[in-house]
Amino acid sequence: MIWVLLVGAIAAEVVATSLLPRTQEFRALRPTAVVLALYGVAFVLLSRVLLELEVGVAYALWAGLGTAAVAVVGMLVLGERRSAAKLTGLALVIAGAVLLNLSGGH
Repeated sequence: MIWVLLVGAIAAEVVATSLLPRTQEFRALRPTAVVLALYGVAFVLLSRVLLELEVGVAYALWAGLGTAAVAVVGMLVLGERRSAAKLTGLALVIAGAVLLNLSGGH
């Protein structure tokens, strides 16, 4: 169950971050409200995850996988350019997340 909550926290953060440009520097009310609500959901779920996982592992997974997912959304949905360096970095982030998960942390 804890992993479902962590995935939910990551998903909420990824969607919120991907929608940030639509807030027009927080001047567009509806996108701003959605972004703030999603960040709130992400932090509530992450705080629940921290009751069962070590903070270093949970935060590293949340931040690392969230960063990788936002980069993928940027390339696939927002038209950001792909490069060998970016793809290698994504692979390393994912490998790091796998290694952290294998280390235990709970």
